[in-house]
Amino acid sequence: MTPYTLHLLRHGAPDVPGLLNGRTDVASTAEGSAACIRQASTLDFTHVVASDLQRASEPARAIAEARGFPLTIEPRWRELDFGAWDGQAPTALDQQALTAFWDDPEANPPPGGERWSALTARVAAALDTLPAGPLLVLTHGGAIRAALHLLCGFDRRTLWAFALPYACRVSLQIWPGERPNTQITALVS
Repeated sequence: MTPYTLHLLRHGAPDVPGLLNGRTDVASTAEGSAACIRQASTLDFTHVVASDLQRASEPARAIAEARGFPLTIEPRWRELDFGAWDGQAPTALDQQALTAFWDDPEANPPPGGERWSALTARVAAALDTLPAGPLLVLTHGGAIRAALHLLCGFDRRTLWAFALPYACRVSLQIWPGERPNTQITALVS
């Protein structure tokens, strides 16, 4: 089995950072997209995959076009659907419900939103259909956490301890086969 590199890149900052933008389709700022393009400029990859939401797909399109690489738009790389909380500031929500969600997003999903298991199932399906070769996936913080859970075996509590700022990159060396079978080569940069 030949290992391959998987770069997971979080989208750039939106106009109003910090909102629970799951399915809400907001763009990154020009500076946020530029930060993603800079982050990708030194990486080795031959294919770009992106969430279909514009904050991920627009910089991914620019990166793929600039390098002449194929681009696959994949909705399974979307952020967690926050349901009734989508697009809201965390400070505007019921703090007890929000705390319960952060403590256990499987048992306490957002009202009308997605459970952690649904997000991880989506990301697992997306991982299983990735093309061969070194890859760049432009996606969202929740999807990156789900991928780290699936590929590295981190539990939810550990995943929430990782800071994943806008335009950060997580690079993984993947050995095909049973999960978890991954080496982290650069956690966040």
